[in-house]
Amino acid sequence: MRFAFYDWTREMPTSLRVLTMIGMGLQGYAIWAGLTRSLVWPIMWPTGWILYPIVLLIYYVGYSFQNAALSSELIRKTELESEQRAAQAIQKTLQPATIGAIPGYVTDAFYRPLRAVGGDYFDVIDLPDGRTFFAVADVSGKGMGAALLAANIQALVRSLSGAVPDVSSLASQINRHLCRYSPSNRFATAIFLVLDRASGELAYVNAGHNPPLVWDGEGRRFLESTGMALGWFDDATFETGKANVPPGGGLLMFTDGLPDSIPGDAPEERLCRAIDDSLTRTMANLEALVDPRFTADDITVLLIKRTG
Repeated sequence: MRFAFYDWTREMPTSLRVLTMIGMGLQGYAIWAGLTRSLVWPIMWPTGWILYPIVLLIYYVGYSFQNAALSSELIRKTELESEQRAAQAIQKTLQPATIGAIPGYVTDAFYRPLRAVGGDYFDVIDLPDGRTFFAVADVSGKGMGAALLAANIQALVRSLSGAVPDVSSLASQINRHLCRYSPSNRFATAIFLVLDRASGELAYVNAGHNPPLVWDGEGRRFLESTGMALGWFDDATFETGKANVPPGGGLLMFTDGLPDSIPGDAPEERLCRAIDDSLTRTMANLEALVDPRFTADDITVLLIKRTG
């Protein structure tokens, strides 16, 4: 259990916060008056038994104010939690519950939001001509606002992935949409990647995201950025990078929550060492690297391995 030592009223609406403070002040004043036997210190007034009914009345008024404010806050928080549970259920339907079979490849995914809803998004979409589209995105911020923008990106990817000629055009259209229709303090990093299943050729755009890791029998290398984050500049351009996944090789895509949750120095080197010939063991190794004490963001991992 976590304890917060701060002003617990600061998250209330201003009107409820003022009402709570008034109630607490009246209760404190009533206790002080009862102990000093005076409503106006140091004047001993009023005298006699009449003081105590007045003190009780003041205390009860303060209690009523505070109780009304806290009850209203409880209702507000309950409604908010209900909305968060509904949003969580909806977000689960937006992320692929299972990834369909991809001929010649095996895949696995891991998603862990920091809160009830998160700002990470991943998708796997089958395209014509023996191609498969992969997407991983990370929206700035956390919570409901990030989740809404991630859902917006998901809708754009789903509608545009089969209609645009290449991944750089897809990234440009999504970038323009985010620049025009999202708050200026919101942006997203993303990987958009098209895999030719027969040849293992990759065409990708890395929009300011953590570089994916490609491995084969000869070594491991990261696919560096080919453009800036989405939502910063309306006229941003994105280059298309090329890579290849040979038989027996694979691809690791992830959000920054993964390396940030790995303790120690050089988390990228530890990611490289986690790669195994078995996709199941690789995913188990990656999950074992995550330390809950260092986890401060959503974590998404998408693994693709070519089998033949």
